[in-house]
Amino acid sequence: MVTDSSASAQPAALGPRTLLRLTVPALVVGVAASLVLIGVDALAGRLEDALWHSLPAALGIGGWSAGWMLAVLTATGLVVGLVVWKVPGHAGPDPATTGLVEPPIPVAVVPGLLLAAALALGGGVSLGPENPITAANIALAYWFGRRMAPGSPADLWVSLAGAGTIGALFGTPVAAALILTETFVGRSAPTPGGPAQDPAQGSDPGTAQGPDPGAEKGQPSLWDLLFAPLVAAGAGGITTVLIAEPSFDLDLPSYPGPHYGDIPAALLISSAGALLALAAVYAFPYTHRAFQRLGHPVLMVTAGGVLLGLLGVLGGHLTLFKGLSEVRELAADPHKWSGGELALMAVVKLAAMILAATCGFRGGRIFPSVFVGVALGLCAHAAAPEVHLTLAVECAVLGVLMGVTRQGWLSLFTAAVLGPEAAVLPVLCVASLPAWLIVTGRPLMQLGRDGRSLR
Repeated sequence: MVTDSSASAQPAALGPRTLLRLTVPALVVGVAASLVLIGVDALAGRLEDALWHSLPAALGIGGWSAGWMLAVLTATGLVVGLVVWKVPGHAGPDPATTGLVEPPIPVAVVPGLLLAAALALGGGVSLGPENPITAANIALAYWFGRRMAPGSPADLWVSLAGAGTIGALFGTPVAAALILTETFVGRSAPTPGGPAQDPAQGSDPGTAQGPDPGAEKGQPSLWDLLFAPLVAAGAGGITTVLIAEPSFDLDLPSYPGPHYGDIPAALLISSAGALLALAAVYAFPYTHRAFQRLGHPVLMVTAGGVLLGLLGVLGGHLTLFKGLSEVRELAADPHKWSGGELALMAVVKLAAMILAATCGFRGGRIFPSVFVGVALGLCAHAAAPEVHLTLAVECAVLGVLMGVTRQGWLSLFTAAVLGPEAAVLPVLCVASLPAWLIVTGRPLMQLGRDGRSLR
């Protein structure tokens, strides 16, 4: 969730000189955000290869055997619990109480947070890297930026690091632009004659040297507000593409275009995805409360690891990890599994995501939600083969993401990039409407400090 404090990263009266002055720090933050993501992913990948391939092969046992899955996830929970307990900063705040973009955490917390995230990713926990990586990048950008420009506002670095990380995660600045658009719409930026800025925040680095001759009075345009974050997002996305070559394309079959039967099918599937996600949202505070009763981080996260291991045994190894590689395996041969097996994987993955996020593992909920949506869409196609596979998958992902993230643009974008072309986009836009009606005004998959769901 993007907090209110990050709603106005730029002041009013932005002109070309101000925007150009922000370009260099935005480029630096975007590239650095991508490198942090790539580094953590590389570390997690090495750990995954050791735990799930090299070590079981050396021991002569199956890496996906029930006993090995239970043992590795239990051990992962124990080790992450020790990190949360003993490492300075305790790996950051309770992950159930944080969203994608939050105010800066102390920079001393970053090493423990990234270590806990890498251990969880490599150990097979059903969470993605997005929340801890974004939190770490925001903390680092804020710490560095306030030393380079002591008078700069915190919100500037929050928006640059958040956008740079989102661009790096998706390999494109488009997702960052869409998320920030939702943040800025309906909120007023301060104007030159408006309320004075908080003295603790100081002034913007672009305006501290005097007024910009190209600036105009009044509210800044949306593109003025988006300019520097888009530079950061573009730098982060391009860096990731050049080094890691990420891709969300599932190589789904080409969609020929909408037919009369596609509209009701899309409405039903997106609504089913939203309802499934909403069930998880309502369960979220209860599972969190159950783990909190254990009273100690080592007990909480270890217990979560045991439960994740049991769920892995039930749903199979594809329900482990963040889900990006696993979802490609699902989509590569959609007829390999029955509708019942796909439905089971969707439910197990969703349950694993809830347990992992509420027991204390550090990670995000976007990537595993994509797996849930793909499995649900393939299940819908198996139940009704006349529904085009690409349409079913993208509509299900759309509904699940809307329920989990409450970000409409992000949900539309993520669902659309899974397919080969934009022909399905008009149907997706229509399918988003009932899904949004289902989730709007409902609790968020995020808790307040009192353990209650935010709205």
